[in-house]
Amino acid sequence: MSTPVLILAGSRDGERDPLARLGNVSHKALLPIQGVPMIERVLRTLEQVPEIGKIWISIEQPDLLGHLRNRATLLKAAPSPSESVAQALETIGMPCLVTTADHALLCPAWVTEFIRNSQKTRADLTAGIALKETIQRDVPQTQRTYIRLSDIHFSGCNLFWMATPRSGAVVALWQRLQKYRKQPLRMAMILGLSTILRVLTRTFSSDLLEQRIQALTGARVRLVPLSDGRAAVDVDKPADAALVEQLLFQE
Repeated sequence: MSTPVLILAGSRDGERDPLARLGNVSHKALLPIQGVPMIERVLRTLEQVPEIGKIWISIEQPDLLGHLRNRATLLKAAPSPSESVAQALETIGMPCLVTTADHALLCPAWVTEFIRNSQKTRADLTAGIALKETIQRDVPQTQRTYIRLSDIHFSGCNLFWMATPRSGAVVALWQRLQKYRKQPLRMAMILGLSTILRVLTRTFSSDLLEQRIQALTGARVRLVPLSDGRAAVDVDKPADAALVEQLLFQE
């Protein structure tokens, strides 16, 4: 069965985004990498994956991507990524793969690996990750932000598998946390004091993280490690764009 995919291409900062300014474009998603806009790179990759069906793109100004209408369905993005996902899933349904337009290195093998391993978990929602040691092995020159748990250190890969309607509850939790992202105390109240204490004392494991999310949402969540550390390299800043250019040149 083919799987629909949602590409998040929106930007809170628009033309003010440093990467948009770097490429003299209206959105980061349109930044050229070796002459090819990032959104085009992601779209080409997904079109090569047999498991992928209909492709949807969420962006504030759909007309900016009007030239892609014969390859993807365009949706108007909401003010935040979590709201955009929640809004899009009402139209697309589930299962659904979610990724981002700044995943310029994305390749078909990673997508296939993630989908197949996600399906094996039988979880309601999975998130693709790359372990710190895998990233340091495959792309030691990158500077990633790591989530440090007691058993693993990892970085996200901007790949999410929304398998069942229960995954919508996780998106709703994401929305609540995003709403209070500048109010740590409110976020702590949502997650629970015991969770915060375990995080601070580094006694919070990946199993406990998955269990806590399930307790809060009712959804079974799993982290799915990918075998290639480059899958964690997205383009968040100009240095990332330079690194991706370099990595693509070496291929």
